[in-house]
Amino acid sequence: MSRKLIQVRHSKIHGNGMFARVDIAAGTRLIEYRGRRMTHRQADRLYDGSSETGHTFLFTLNDRYIIDANVEGNDARWINHGCEPNCEAVLVEHDGRDRRLDRVFIEATRDIAAGEELTYDYGIVLEQRQTPRLKAIWACRCGSPQCTGTMLQPRRKRAG
Repeated sequence: MSRKLIQVRHSKIHGNGMFARVDIAAGTRLIEYRGRRMTHRQADRLYDGSSETGHTFLFTLNDRYIIDANVEGNDARWINHGCEPNCEAVLVEHDGRDRRLDRVFIEATRDIAAGEELTYDYGIVLEQRQTPRLKAIWACRCGSPQCTGTMLQPRRKRAG
């Protein structure tokens, strides 16, 4: 992370957030999302497969592995969800067969003004039915006029 570009501080959205220290141009690679690699099964065992917390530093890396920023994570874990994000998560696949070596970077999708909070769409998809209770647990507080009220994505309909 270039400490000249971004910094962590208190967020109006939720807890800590990541903010632009200077104007940032669209397309700028800002930070890698880092943490311990583990399989989805390991994460489910470690975190009880619970969707009841409304808070996670787990990032799906690919169909086999996730990144757990709770362990060996960096400041990227403080970037909050937003319904009108100014950043996106970009997956860079490793050339070899070891999918643990894939990487995730956060990049600006548009010009970002100094002082503006960085956000990206978490894209959280839960397998269970999205009840009002779950939507409240995963509430979005981004403040955007386009806010959906939840960090959860609509469930994909099964092909029939």
